[in-house]
Amino acid sequence: QSVKNTWIAGEKGYDAGKKVAGIKRHIAVDTKGLIHAIEVTTANITDREGAIQMCERHKKTLEKVKNILCDGGYTGLSFAQSIKEAIDCSVEIIKRSELHKFVVLPKRWIVERTFAWLENYRRLWKNCERTL
Repeated sequence: QSVKNTWIAGEKGYDAGKKVAGIKRHIAVDTKGLIHAIEVTTANITDREGAIQMCERHKKTLEKVKNILCDGGYTGLSFAQSIKEAIDCSVEIIKRSELHKFVVLPKRWIVERTFAWLENYRRLWKNCERTL
């Protein structure tokens, strides 16, 4: 999730895909949407790099994880191999429909729902911190 920075924030990056200057929040949740790991990076870090950093930093918390469900943005053998090396689990990509129609895929919306829960807390809608 890319989040805007205020002018006082110490670290800034630019997410060209979403046109947001600020930070990114990377989270690992279970199938109920409960957070098990979180990584905050500057917005110029890719989702793949952020997820790998998160898994490497939270090895102890994620040691019982056997399978990670990801969306299409995490495809690639190098990502799956990096996750395998970091926490010894497999990566499963949940692909969307080939018909390009809007269909809610329940497993893909777990993380988005958790981000929506986080956004209910006013202090998280914009990054106002001087340092990460």
